[in-house]
Amino acid sequence: MTMFKRKALALALLAPRKKRLWVHDTLLSREQLGEFRLVKELRCHSDRFQVYFRLSMEQFDSLLSRVGPSITKMRTNYRESIPPTQRLAICLRYLATGDSYTTIASSYRVGISTVAEIVPDVSKAIWDSLVHEYLPVPTTSLWQEIALGFKERWNFPNCVAAMDGKHVVIQAPHNSGSQYFNYKGTYSIVLLAVVDARYLFRVVDVGAFGRSSDGGTLAASTFGEALREGRLDLPEDSPLPGADHLGPMPHVFVGDEAFPLRRNVLRPYPGRNLSQPKRIFNYRLSRARRVVENAFGILAAQWRIYHRVIGVCPVNVIVKATVALHNFQRWNYLPEAPISQEEKIPSLQPVRRVGANNSTQEAIAVREAFKSYFCSAAGGVPWQYTTV
Repeated sequence: MTMFKRKALALALLAPRKKRLWVHDTLLSREQLGEFRLVKELRCHSDRFQVYFRLSMEQFDSLLSRVGPSITKMRTNYRESIPPTQRLAICLRYLATGDSYTTIASSYRVGISTVAEIVPDVSKAIWDSLVHEYLPVPTTSLWQEIALGFKERWNFPNCVAAMDGKHVVIQAPHNSGSQYFNYKGTYSIVLLAVVDARYLFRVVDVGAFGRSSDGGTLAASTFGEALREGRLDLPEDSPLPGADHLGPMPHVFVGDEAFPLRRNVLRPYPGRNLSQPKRIFNYRLSRARRVVENAFGILAAQWRIYHRVIGVCPVNVIVKATVALHNFQRWNYLPEAPISQEEKIPSLQPVRRVGANNSTQEAIAVREAFKSYFCSAAGGVPWQYTTV
């Protein structure tokens, strides 16, 4: 190296470097111009506050008291941490709108990487703080309470829940092949849900590959394993009301044709040219089963993240947070709505065959018994004959 080059290198090393900004200039006015200023104003308008966050002010404050300690960050000598109120607001706004991290970051005047850190962190805190109270592990007494709700509200005795799977559309992960590619032509993970008569989620399993069927997702889930092995603490078999002659009947989950027929899982009769008793059974099962579809509809209407392609990780924790928030909203704050005539008479669709269904004789006998019960004076309802 020549003398000239050595001098040039020494001068370059000694020259003062331009310091990187710890906080960008556009973010310094967060308190004055950021969207959280609007949030403060919305507290004077409860209806607009609820539209903005999907939670009432009372619900927001209650949730903040639960998650606040776990999402509070320490202040440093270099910058002030974002308060837990704003962190919760950013997360809820993301879940409520499904906007990109860039859009949320611009409106709240925070960094994109900050939003990327806040959303999963607060989502996990929401799940952890609500799951034990609002998604407790069902016990025998709780299953009995749920069964009473199906009997009184949906005229389906000995039913402990309706179950179904929802595809949550995501961006295809790198090097994932076709694992997440589903029959709808999108990439997704599956939210398998077990729902009670009041549209509350009782058990959820999140994260199965989109290519899996609902039956396959159930079989691979912890819940499905416990169901097969009889570890769900279901109530003992009991006769259907007014039908002691049928003997003790098991408590069952109801599902669509994607699920297998088992002793504790009822699915509809497949085919189009069915006898009237089979069509009545399918109608009664569809009437009870659609509560899980309604729950998915309520979930997606409240949290618009489900109307977008979710391109962030981890997706599972975001889905679980919305499920916990759904139960949190409905558990204590929403009154029990009366059943309308439309709820009583859903449309009856023909059921297609889905794969092989190697049912046991006991499972077939259970479905036949329920069919006989729904066609009897003890278990029939007046409108079922005109509906089918």
